[in-house]
Amino acid sequence: MQTTTSADGTSIAYETDGDGPPLVLLHGGGTRHYWKPLVPRLADDFTVVRPDRRGRGDSGDAKEYGIERELEDARAVIDSITGDPILFGHSFGGLQAIEAARERSVEAVVAYEPAYLVGEYRERADLASRMQAKLEDGNRREAMKLHLEEVIHGGEIDDLDRWLEEWPAWPDCVEHVENTLRMDRALEKHPTPDALDVDAPTLLLSGSEGPSHLRDSVRAVHDALPNSRFVEFEGVSHLGPVEAPERIESEVRRFLEAIEAPDSTIDGK
Repeated sequence: MQTTTSADGTSIAYETDGDGPPLVLLHGGGTRHYWKPLVPRLADDFTVVRPDRRGRGDSGDAKEYGIERELEDARAVIDSITGDPILFGHSFGGLQAIEAARERSVEAVVAYEPAYLVGEYRERADLASRMQAKLEDGNRREAMKLHLEEVIHGGEIDDLDRWLEEWPAWPDCVEHVENTLRMDRALEKHPTPDALDVDAPTLLLSGSEGPSHLRDSVRAVHDALPNSRFVEFEGVSHLGPVEAPERIESEVRRFLEAIEAPDSTIDGK
């Protein structure tokens, strides 16, 4: 385990596996352990760096919170490693990866359903207030259920409790409900720019079974980036990187091979 210090003094922990060019994996919910299904598939060819987001896992935290502080955390990790990394983020980590690449030199960016909120969904988003009401009533599990139902299932699932019984991360993820609430509140106020000034080639991924608002978001991000490719996986949900790691790995490798080819272009618009 290694640590680096973010701009506000918060200690950010990260784990490193493998050998090769640096590949930074930025998780959404949970901790760095989210990436376990993908790490063995990548560590033979890359130095895989997995940080914990602030307030999660082995990383520290601070009283004041904001998306900019989480971006500073990602930039601190990038600055602590040798060479320009590939950034691969899932959900909130996808937003981190794209925004960090606006400020740091990176080889490439991969983002699976980055957590920007766009259009009418952003205008009416009220997930944070609904979670807050549950927390104020002392119902931490119910508050986390609201988040999972909305972010993983788009509010459309017949029997959430039955799904949760079979989901390995439940109920341990309830530990992070307060951090999840503050993230959701911040995301509801965080706009997607009309243009994202990311110089690095970017691969945007989505699943056909992901929530409709994030599928809309990833397309909006694709339109806002100057040099991006978009791929949708049929039959895969918001949890694509752990649900279908072999398919994700294959697409990521195809993308990285393409950008290394002479005179290559990856723009899929």
